[in-house]
Amino acid sequence: MKVVVTGAAGQLGQDVMQELERKNHQAFGADRQQLDITKEEEVLAFISEVKPDVILHCAAYTNVDAAEENEEAAYQVNAAGTEYLAKAAKQTGAKMLYVSTDYVFDGTANEPYEVDEPTKPLGAYGRTKLAGEQFLQKHLNEFFIVRTAWVFGIYGNNFVKTMIRLGKERGEVGVVHDQVGSPTYTVDLARFMVELMETDKYGIYHATNSGICSWYEFAVEIFKQAEMDVKVNPLTSDQFPRPAARPKYSVLSKKMIEIQGLRPLRDWKEALAAYLAESKA
Repeated sequence: MKVVVTGAAGQLGQDVMQELERKNHQAFGADRQQLDITKEEEVLAFISEVKPDVILHCAAYTNVDAAEENEEAAYQVNAAGTEYLAKAAKQTGAKMLYVSTDYVFDGTANEPYEVDEPTKPLGAYGRTKLAGEQFLQKHLNEFFIVRTAWVFGIYGNNFVKTMIRLGKERGEVGVVHDQVGSPTYTVDLARFMVELMETDKYGIYHATNSGICSWYEFAVEIFKQAEMDVKVNPLTSDQFPRPAARPKYSVLSKKMIEIQGLRPLRDWKEALAAYLAESKA
């Protein structure tokens, strides 16, 4: 299949490009240099020229704290850009998959969020990503939305890299223990996305690695697997204030993956081991 990947130079995009090549799809990577998704004419021209079978929309404004200060910039990328791509997909008859986030929920649940649970974003990032979901559903009858959380991979800045760096520099770190979720390895997410786009099993999916932990437990496991002697101090969210509110409970139910007979993502601890091995290599 001929596939356009937006955000192709990003943390997830690079793994998606590799997975497409591994499965012999024809991948067209579009990053900011090749395509400004906030310009509708550019999007329509690019997509009508390439005529892809699928658009995998990984490009996003993901700086959660900066989005609070600059919601318009986040909106242009996460919402308007998604709308332009959805319109282009409709014109060319391409399938479209949009990567969304746990931040569309407010994090007040105490059991995993199902795909049809009412959304209620806490901040600008979640609001703009949810607007992107809504535009996709407005313009396309058939679509894929894949909500994910706590993403880490070798190509971007992420929690695992930060912990290892701080651990080496300081030998001691403080990490919040009252925010719970499921980490997601970009290699596993990319594999799931490519597998999904090869089907006609449209709808909303939640895709993270399996298992649940707090950020504190995640940090402890990182140092254990990396064989680093680092002291991890549990903090409350109040002790670590940030411009944007974080959902306290970000666990996403992967029931839809099971129902559709797709391959679930492995346990997060296994995924972390694979990431650390990939980082070394």
